[in-house]
Amino acid sequence: MDKPSLSERMDTLGAGLRFAGKAIFTRYTPLLAQMVVTRRCNLACGYCNEYDDFSAPVPLATLIAQADHLADLGCASLTVTGGETLLHPDLDKVIRHARDKGMIVTMITNGFKLSKSWIERLNAAKLQGMQISIDNLIADDISMKSLSSVEGRLKLLQEHAKFNVNVNSVLGVTGERTQDVITIAETAAKYGFQHSVGVLHDHSGALKALSDAQMAAYRRVTEISPSMVHTLNYKLFQKNLMQGKPNDWKCRAGARYLYITEDGRVHYCSQQRGYPAKPLLEYTREDIKREYHTKKDCAPTCTLSCVHQMSLFDGFRGKQREADLKPALV
Repeated sequence: MDKPSLSERMDTLGAGLRFAGKAIFTRYTPLLAQMVVTRRCNLACGYCNEYDDFSAPVPLATLIAQADHLADLGCASLTVTGGETLLHPDLDKVIRHARDKGMIVTMITNGFKLSKSWIERLNAAKLQGMQISIDNLIADDISMKSLSSVEGRLKLLQEHAKFNVNVNSVLGVTGERTQDVITIAETAAKYGFQHSVGVLHDHSGALKALSDAQMAAYRRVTEISPSMVHTLNYKLFQKNLMQGKPNDWKCRAGARYLYITEDGRVHYCSQQRGYPAKPLLEYTREDIKREYHTKKDCAPTCTLSCVHQMSLFDGFRGKQREADLKPALV
């Protein structure tokens, strides 16, 4: 992997310090927005409900306007997601614009469309992090995101990427594939990449119970690729969930964390769509304050680590009340 220049390292450090400052010293500032750039995906994994096979990419001008509005709200970081992000022909332009606005910018991809040309475009756009989703060794109907399909792209990333790369696997997809996640973690380490584990959830974001073998695999991959963030998330959230216990925490979705669908509307998260469902371009500080102080009924069994992490900074401040309207799943 190419080493970033001194100026690039200083830029990343500055963005990290700005994130920390907003996390610690503010309440009503979004820390992370996940923005769908296209709902279309080139794969059709059986467990996923976040894609289709026909939608056009969100227009570049729309995404630029949304990034501008997030910057006006003081958003610290942006993750571009899909569908499959690399199906958007202007992805690098969106990333560069958000970086020029001072946000930390990362992306999520299945990696199938990666090429040296794409990596160079993402380097030039000053992308800071990429998450590649790999769930098994050989594709099946439940997950097509297989190591056999994208290992060559991992090699390309090792040789050319200037941004950080994290390989993420969903554990609990099938019992037969449990051991695959260990091999995936070992392969990520071979290429010098971090590996993380997500826990399969149902349509509402709640945990599906793990078997003893899946629990053992989870412990093993966290040994292969240790991370302070993932260790903290395990201790505070995932450990209870894996044991069938709820968590007592204050979810700040709609405030510290924003999920923006392809129609430009803000929702609690990818699994709790239907509320507030307000266009991002009309989303105000008052909306953020309302959702910051709104209790989410789905929080006790939620497995979405990105929401957990963005809510951690406010665990001991800001009382919450019952929602005036209940979210409607779509």
